Order: sequence, then C-alpha cells, then structure tokens
Amino acid sequence: MQLETKHFGTITIDEAKILTFPDGIPGFEEKTRFALVQNPEPEVPFHWLQSVEEEGLTFVVTNPFLIRFNYDFDLPEHVVKKLAIQGQEDVQIFCIVRIPEKVQEMTINLTAPIVLNTRTLMGKQVVLEDDRYHTRHLVQEELAASKQLMEAAKAADTSTPEAVAAVPETPAEGGR
Repeated sequence: MQLETKHFGTITIDEAKILTFPDGIPGFEEKTRFALVQNPEPEVPFHWLQSVEEEGLTFVVTNPFLIRFNYDFDLPEHVVKKLAIQGQEDVQIFCIVRIPEKVQEMTINLTAPIVLNTRTLMGKQVVLEDDRYHTRHLVQEELAASKQLMEAAKAADTSTPEAVAAVPETPAEGGR
C-alpha cells in the first residue's frame, strides 16, 4: 500500500502490518490506524508511528528500555483484555519521544507507554498511575543514570561470568 506522509513523502507499507488502536491515541482518538515505520539505520533507536489516516500525524517512538534500562510497570488487566494479550511474547513497548531543535533537550514520555500486541496488531497508549514517571524525562539524563546503574550492578556482581554477560553492552541491547 502506498501512503502519502508529510515527513517521508510516499512510502510503501504492508497493509497486513497496520496497527489498530481501538481508542486512538489520547488527543487523537479519531485516528485508529497506524504503521510502525522502522528506522533504516539499525544503530539508531528511533522509529515513527505514522497515521494511515492523516499524513501529517507522526510520532517519534523508541523502546523505553534502551533509555531507562530499569523501566517497569504493571499492565492493567483491562488493557490485557482489550488488546487480547495472551503472553509476554505478544507485547512490544514503545514510548513517544519529543525531539526539539536543541537535541540535548530531547524528552521521552515514560508515563504513557504505547503497548502493542504484535500477534493481533492492536495497540493502546496506556496512561500509568505511577509517581516514578512523568511525560518529559530528559533522554540524556536518563541514559546517564542508566549507565551509572548498570556499571554499579556490573561492578557489584563481577564474581560470576553469567552476571557480567547479562549486562547489555551496546545501545541496541539496552546498554551503553
């Protein structure tokens, strides 16, 4: 399927991979169909969630675990049911990133992750009720804090090769 977009021009997407957000995305509830446009550069962790219904509606998204390696939350049961999630292997998590002109001011919204069921291709942006997260975490600060936590964990448990091997080493793996 050919899709006209504001940011990428005409792109080809696989209709069989269109994601459905039954409730839309907060603020854009009427837009329910999106395509996940993968970054062609594998070492760059940012991708795009492109509306199939409105060419100018695109969100920059990333795997939040690459920014904050200890990111965690409980998925509400009503979301599990709505998205027909059967197991953890069905789930992929993204968070929306805001990239301003000054890249050092880039933020990630950790309070409202986008939860995708990769089996059913249904998604939902879930607003968490968790005081640890807010809508504008500075990405550079989160990366620095994650690096310090990972180095501390690695230093504390270097007695076993398994512990050292378990700590990610590259950004693509969620490490440095």
